Amino acid sequence: MLLAIHWPEALGHAGFGRLLDGGAARVWLGAVDGAPLGFALARPLALADGRSLAVVDALYVLPEARGVGLGEALMDEVLAWAAATGAAGVDALALPGDRVTKNFFERYGMTARALQVHRAVEPPPAGGET
Repeated sequence: MLLAIHWPEALGHAGFGRLLDGGAARVWLGAVDGAPLGFALARPLALADGRSLAVVDALYVLPEARGVGLGEALMDEVLAWAAATGAAGVDALALPGDRVTKNFFERYGMTARALQVHRAVEPPPAGGET
């Protein structure tokens, strides 16, 4: 079993285009016997102190291709790229309850270091006070 990130559907073509704008992001295509079965997408993120992080925006392997090491090969490429660019670290997202993704990243020595919280904001009613 490998990552269950469903970003291909969630982002769509336009979303991936926005991630690739500017040319700093990298994409790796994972293939077995010439058939594309997965991909990774990562980008650098500048930090306030002048260092940078490598951010894994997506790492996906088709369900029928999981368990053969393709996700691991893609992650190895991301880590090699991060090291070559001088990144201070690598960040990735594992959503709450997604133990497969969490366990995958933990095998690479990654640990949770923040809890991100969110609340949707509703627009004020028409004619109401703000």
